[in-house]
Amino acid sequence: MRNILILLTALFVLNSCQGQQQGHRVKKPDFTKLPEKNTASLDTATFAAGCFWCTEAQFKELEGVVHVVSGYTGGWVANPSYAQVCTGSTGHAEATNIIFDPKVISYDKLLEAFFVAHDPTELNRQGNDVGTQYRSAIFVHNKEQLDKTQYYLSTLEKEHVFNKPIVTEVVPVTVFYPAEDYHQDYYRLNGKEPYCQLVIKPKLEKFKRIFSKVLKEEQ
Repeated sequence: MRNILILLTALFVLNSCQGQQQGHRVKKPDFTKLPEKNTASLDTATFAAGCFWCTEAQFKELEGVVHVVSGYTGGWVANPSYAQVCTGSTGHAEATNIIFDPKVISYDKLLEAFFVAHDPTELNRQGNDVGTQYRSAIFVHNKEQLDKTQYYLSTLEKEHVFNKPIVTEVVPVTVFYPAEDYHQDYYRLNGKEPYCQLVIKPKLEKFKRIFSKVLKEEQ
């Protein structure tokens, strides 16, 4: 945990595509139906940390991460489109499903990466992206993830790692809708575009420097 706190001093803020500020329905989380833990060989973490293009590009670099899917979760409209989510009216957050091998990378390490990859003190926004679709949220899949997340958050707050309150939501995972195909693997497929060069690339390079010891080997 001490290493986590040191790394968090290098926190950087993501900027992504534009959104509109809208309200969303906040309900008291019901964790009673969560399973105790995952018993499969692979596990899934679901994070919302602003625009998913940057988040996907970052988590793909970590050794032990098998696959990352950009999508929408936490809302009340079935099969939402990107255009709908961008209005803020569906309740969804842009999120990533991170499929990982817990024998190689722990959920704790993914939590560490989550809090480095965005600013968890910004309410319903990341940089210039404003709206509940860009909110900071952790969608837990089981009680083990819940316990680790709550411990992590309490430690960050107790150690005053941030100079503002953390506003990250912690809620049970709901239906995750994969985003349209053109959002998947966006940085790799569109790396020469101005947005990728000016926004994603600097964030990714900084992320890779921080997590240099746990990156996948260069292909």
